Amino acid sequence: MTTVKDVTGADFPLPPEPGLTPAEVIARAEAIGPALVARQAETEQRTFYAEDTHKEFEKAGFYRLLTPRRYGGYEFGIDTFLRVTTALARGCPSTAWMFCLGATHALQAATLFGERAQAELFKEGNFIAPATIVPSGTAESTPDGDWIIDGTWHYCSGSPYATHFIGHTLIDGEDGEKVPMLFVVPREQWRRLDNWGGQLGLKGSGSHSIVIDRARVPAHLTLPGTHMSEIDVTKGTPGYALHGNGEYGGGQLSFMLLEVACLAVGIAQGALDAYEELMRSRLTLFPPVVPRHEHPDYQFWYGEAAGMIATAEAAVQQATRTWQEICAAGPSAFSQENDLRLATICREVIRLSWHAVERNLFPTAGSSAVRQGERIERVWRDLSTLQSHAGIGVLLATVTTRSLAQAHFGEAA
Repeated sequence: MTTVKDVTGADFPLPPEPGLTPAEVIARAEAIGPALVARQAETEQRTFYAEDTHKEFEKAGFYRLLTPRRYGGYEFGIDTFLRVTTALARGCPSTAWMFCLGATHALQAATLFGERAQAELFKEGNFIAPATIVPSGTAESTPDGDWIIDGTWHYCSGSPYATHFIGHTLIDGEDGEKVPMLFVVPREQWRRLDNWGGQLGLKGSGSHSIVIDRARVPAHLTLPGTHMSEIDVTKGTPGYALHGNGEYGGGQLSFMLLEVACLAVGIAQGALDAYEELMRSRLTLFPPVVPRHEHPDYQFWYGEAAGMIATAEAAVQQATRTWQEICAAGPSAFSQENDLRLATICREVIRLSWHAVERNLFPTAGSSAVRQGERIERVWRDLSTLQSHAGIGVLLATVTTRSLAQAHFGEAA
């Protein structure tokens, strides 16, 4: 293994392609994305993307984008990772969702856990870990401080090729009230159920349930009293102290929602691509019979959707830059209000992407273009399912909105 010395003189592994740049990685994703379109049906039938696609992502370096350099990762930053996610979503929403929600949690692992845990989690290079925010199962403490974790966790997107799983459970707090505990377990300590694919959309997102049968989890891989979406980073994080990179000390709620916003934009862009193909290949039904791209009504519907999607893309890219700028100022700058404001921007990005499709593209594409298995029909199903996600339909629409106002006016949540 090729290594390099850091500033302390310690040896750390180089990534597989030491000279790889963010621009090259994004270009790879943009080249792969169109090839995923033709495989959407098989991905849905399988309920996750194919082994050769997984190997292609691995070879392209996608699974190491957020992994710290200290552990052989590229540490390119969330802007590169989110651009890759958007490009893949433009080709196949299910594939992008599964990739993103598996690979993204390298950032949380590198932010929230200490040095001992990180050395263990990242020792193989690739880190793919689905994470769920709904507490489930049980945890029993052992005399030596470890935990016995048991239970089933649902909607574990990214599980088919995962190396780890990050979950939450409830434990007794000091005052007797139940409090969350965040934990991470390696692949050999859990099994995946074959229970995905019956939903309306995102059928190929690999969002299967995970079962843990009384696994012994060491204390350093648990964070009692911690919930991933409710973390105050203003006093610093283990990852910021270890890596000196502000992005390992950023707001966790807003980052999670930036992921979904970028997925929504990419999915909507794919719908616009499909609509353009219809405009170029089909005629209008009523006189004057002309190619759709020459008809003012279709021009309007396309232009209306294109403008909404472009606005959504610009908003999420600016929100990403803002996230990174706040991180660069140090964890103390990432107040709850900043975290929530970015989250509400993501809410509007998702709404714009959805409305572009359901108000303009889907209703005017024509009944033959929205038959089962057609690209626009699939996008409509996938975006509908995205909208029904608890974090989007409930958290963003109500809780986060109120919490932003409460944080601004200094009111207790």
